Amino acid sequence: MRSDQMKKGMERAPHRSLFKALGLTDREIEQPMIGIANSANQVIPGHLHLQQISEAVKAGVRMAGGTPLEFYTIGICDGIIMGHEGMKYSLSSRELIADSVESMAMAYPFDGLVLIPNCDKITPGMLMSAARLNIPTILVSGGPMLAGQFRGKEIDLATLFEAVGRAKSGRISFDELTEMEGCACPGIGSCAGMFTANSMNCLSEVLGLALPYNGTIPAVHADRLRLAKESGIQIMELVKKNLLPSKILTKKAFENAITVDMAFGGSTNTSLHLPAIAKEAGISLPLQTFNKISDRTPHLCNLSPAGPHHLQDLHRAGGIPALMAELSRKKLIHGDAITVTGKTVSENIKGKKQLDPEVIRPLENPYHPVGGLVFLFGNLAPEGAVVKRSAVDETMLKHQGSARVFDSEEEALKAILSKKIRKGEVLVIRFEGPKGGPGMREMLAPTSAIVGVGMDREVALLTDGRFSGASRGAAIGHVSPEAEAGGPIAVVQNGDLIEIDIPGKKLNLLVSDEELKNRLSKWKPRKRELKGYLRRYARLVTSGHTGAVLEE
Repeated sequence: MRSDQMKKGMERAPHRSLFKALGLTDREIEQPMIGIANSANQVIPGHLHLQQISEAVKAGVRMAGGTPLEFYTIGICDGIIMGHEGMKYSLSSRELIADSVESMAMAYPFDGLVLIPNCDKITPGMLMSAARLNIPTILVSGGPMLAGQFRGKEIDLATLFEAVGRAKSGRISFDELTEMEGCACPGIGSCAGMFTANSMNCLSEVLGLALPYNGTIPAVHADRLRLAKESGIQIMELVKKNLLPSKILTKKAFENAITVDMAFGGSTNTSLHLPAIAKEAGISLPLQTFNKISDRTPHLCNLSPAGPHHLQDLHRAGGIPALMAELSRKKLIHGDAITVTGKTVSENIKGKKQLDPEVIRPLENPYHPVGGLVFLFGNLAPEGAVVKRSAVDETMLKHQGSARVFDSEEEALKAILSKKIRKGEVLVIRFEGPKGGPGMREMLAPTSAIVGVGMDREVALLTDGRFSGASRGAAIGHVSPEAEAGGPIAVVQNGDLIEIDIPGKKLNLLVSDEELKNRLSKWKPRKRELKGYLRRYARLVTSGHTGAVLEE
């Protein structure tokens, strides 16, 4: 066993003594030791209950003859840190989480790992560590929040962000906003739409590192605790069989994940996280792969923020196994990919069917004939940009407008809420990329404000930063190279014409090649003072097209 390095033999008597100081018996020390990476805290609604999930996991490990040893990671809630300096620490925390799990699993050579994340960057950070460490690993998340209820309608966090814009523009009263505030997020779990957290928790099971239904069982259902116990039992099987992440996280697994992502219209942030996880697994995942798969994958689920359904509806309709079974009817899924069940994808989804044709539409009647995400290229984004096509109004799929340039999210938000933007404009928010922010802030506030003031069919927004999975409208993010790295977005001027062609996958600044080259030759980086972790992060991080990974 891997853990024998720290517990077996005469020379390890001091080590065993320290384990006994924890209250462990000789039998517990002799058994396989399983690290439980828990991101529980009392700051994130999606993580408030993870101690209960962990206790269920540990019960499963003990039932199967293992010894669970729990440790903790940090966790940051994108919703709470949205719109202020705290958001600079969200994406950057992904690397800290991956490093912390690696540090613990290398310092203490566990025989296996159970990862317990739920929200935002915690899930992809833990998946990165699983690929990097390559020891038997299983992930079980805390599950999605239920949708809120407001005057007979289902709402969620995205509804509330958009309501701020409506209240600012006088379309609803402050009292109505306050009433919505009290019911949009009714309890524990990751926010109810197909935002980043739920996208990644669903894709964890598609990648094969989580048991079926990990992404959709609501946080408040007893099924979630049973899933946690089964995950604890299953990690012992993975240890016994030495089934490693390297056998699971194959090229086919990542192609399956992109396919399902396109079918359920996931967060644009998945295009940051999947390449980053793939890199740790030694697999190249260029953005062109996303476009290729998107072009052949129908969009079958219309989940919030693009549509009316929530994760509880997807679970009721059969969950991710039912969606994968539907996609497999046209051989869009690699059925021979292995998973932590010890079975192939085909074996896992055999006999699964969609139970609500509106929540999971049949292949013959998709919401859109192609996938939910599109990657744009052109002289404004030589290395790519991303847009959630499924959340863009048809009238904005092709757009040409004059640039309105802002050098920060705050500047843009102030202009939107004070109604100082004009119909047809393309709002450009730059210096918000991984280096420029630093931290590539997620900008739900500007996109929600545009919707709130009723201009989501009239203006586009593009940025080298990123958007929340809850964003909708013609919001184009991850423009690469970013402004701080000297990308073309750094030299866009007010009044420049910008061409957006989402069906054609184009994003162009309509100036001559000579003019663009001249502007770039004169550009100089900004002088700024950074300190602490963000200083180190900004020095090492790369642009969005790489997954915002750190340089070697």
